[in-house]
Amino acid sequence: MIFNVEVEAMSREKMKAIQLERLKQTVKRAYENVPFQKASFDKSGIKPEDIQSLEDIQKLPFMKKSDLRENYPFGLFAAEMKDIVRIHGSSGTKGKPTVVGYTKKDIENWSEIVARAICCAGGRPGDVFHNAYGYGLFTGGLGLHYGIEYLGAVAVPVSGGNTSRQITLIQDFQPRGLSATPSYVLNIVEEMKKMGINPRETSVEYGIFGAEPWSEEMREQLEEELNIKAIDIYGLSEVMGPGVSIECWEAQDGLHIAEDHFLAEIIDPKTGELLPYGEEGELVFTSLTKEAFPVIRYRTGDIASLHPETCKCGRTTIRMSRIKGRVDDMLIIRGVNVFPTEIESVLLTFKQLAPHYQVVIEREGALDRFEIHCEITSEYMSQIGNLADSQEIADLSKVISRAMKDMLGVSVVLRVNKPHSIARSEGKAIRIVDNRSKAVTA
Repeated sequence: MIFNVEVEAMSREKMKAIQLERLKQTVKRAYENVPFQKASFDKSGIKPEDIQSLEDIQKLPFMKKSDLRENYPFGLFAAEMKDIVRIHGSSGTKGKPTVVGYTKKDIENWSEIVARAICCAGGRPGDVFHNAYGYGLFTGGLGLHYGIEYLGAVAVPVSGGNTSRQITLIQDFQPRGLSATPSYVLNIVEEMKKMGINPRETSVEYGIFGAEPWSEEMREQLEEELNIKAIDIYGLSEVMGPGVSIECWEAQDGLHIAEDHFLAEIIDPKTGELLPYGEEGELVFTSLTKEAFPVIRYRTGDIASLHPETCKCGRTTIRMSRIKGRVDDMLIIRGVNVFPTEIESVLLTFKQLAPHYQVVIEREGALDRFEIHCEITSEYMSQIGNLADSQEIADLSKVISRAMKDMLGVSVVLRVNKPHSIARSEGKAIRIVDNRSKAVTA
């Protein structure tokens, strides 16, 4: 089922024509209403009338997250406050939050985009949908909520946390759809097993998971543990929120971008040069319909690629690959570039390990030391008995370390721990623990 066939299966020629018209309107709106954008355009020698083709977007300057912080709180709004109906933002854990605004029309567009996304993932009108994304400044909870209702499904606004209540409501309300971060869903699965509940026997048929990078191996584990279709969704508050793109139920092969609302590019993260289809680089988005907070060539920091081929589901929209990681999350281990998802893909091939891990970075003199901390499952622990004296664990560690070197091209320090030794998350999992700032210089 396609929610909006006219748009989602539109010809490429017609889609490009719509994108160009909306790009011109967006550039004009940003130039006339946002002093930062006008100054940025003027510095680059660009005027709105210079945009006469989609290729002309490459003339425009990039936006970065630092631009949001430097114009905090409302300096990038292109609408008056009397026309703003909602504000979202980041948590602000690294300083002031990044703030985005929405007009009534923005909320209506967003709701329809998310309804399309849920339908793409296998959702239908009348579904009971368990929404365990956090509600509040974070866009995940309310973004999915409005889309659920727009689709005609039944929203269960559970939000994150209180895992035992989550399980009770899943059992009692019998949802067909579920949304949360994948790491938190694995936490729910773990608690179900402790309670003697078989996660494969719930009513859930499809899960929409995002807000953190996750591997194909984690998808396999989620689908096996819950007996569902595990669908990847993408979005970020600066561009809109969840629903910018999503995988389809039929193929699960790349995320369909809502191209009538967002224009995507892939660039070389170092040079800023445009990269061709299929090549991996930094994902860049330009909003095409946002009134309150238009973004022009926003550098997301996410690593992906774009693919224009028509999908077997019938949608003609360009697909982006799943996010490999973030530019700023890339680890350089003895000269080799490594993303946490690559580490995850190795660890989750071992059934003896639970799907929880962390990369811990320590400073030793002038050098960094990387340790990968993982944990065995409770079932495996019961088989081997004493972890410290187990030859099986020693042998397992050698096998995992060898597989890690084969995959990453570099040796790592591996720590295999007892069950439940790594902190669980009720939101985004903390994959990298950087202790370098704690190092004391003698």
